[in-house]
Parts: sequence; C-alpha cells; structure tokens
Amino acid sequence: MPEALTELSPFTVVVMGAAAINVVTFLLWGLDKWKAKRGASRISENMLLQFALAGGWPGAWFGAKFFRHKSSKQSFRRKLLGVTILNLAVVAGLIWATR
Repeated sequence: MPEALTELSPFTVVVMGAAAINVVTFLLWGLDKWKAKRGASRISENMLLQFALAGGWPGAWFGAKFFRHKSSKQSFRRKLLGVTILNLAVVAGLIWATR
C-alpha cells in the first residue's frame, strides 16, 4: 500500500469512502435519468437503493433533486426514506456505542 495511504487516520479513510460512495451514487442517478430519456437499458431501482444503503443516501437525495429523477415515484421515495433512516440509526448507534 502506498505510504501516503498508511498515514491517514481511520476517520479520514471513512470520510473519503463516504465521499466516494456519494459521488458514485449521485452519478448513478444522473446516468439512470440519461438512460431513461433515451429508452436505454436502465439501472435497477434495487441497485440504486443498494448504493444508497451503502452510505450513498445523501448522494441519492441530491441526485433525485438535481436530475429531477425518481422524485415523483412515491413507492421508491418511501424505500429511499427507509434506507436513509436505517443509515442514520446505524450512525447514531455507532456514535452512542463509542462515547
């Protein structure tokens, strides 16, 4: 592993990972919107939700707003809300457990 990476704190690695998953999730929302406009093969809702569940839920919400995609389908929004709440509960539990 490169020496510069071994010098990073665990917190920095977590923040960098969270930023990366959110950028990827945001871009997936845009790619799916682009494919939808062209009638191309789409990214499954399950895959989009998996990226949100992996920590990319902020990127998912920003992508929905920015690309105006998946923003009016209420059944999907409820699932995304559930994923978001689950993520927040896990983070709160981790913070509580480490205090």
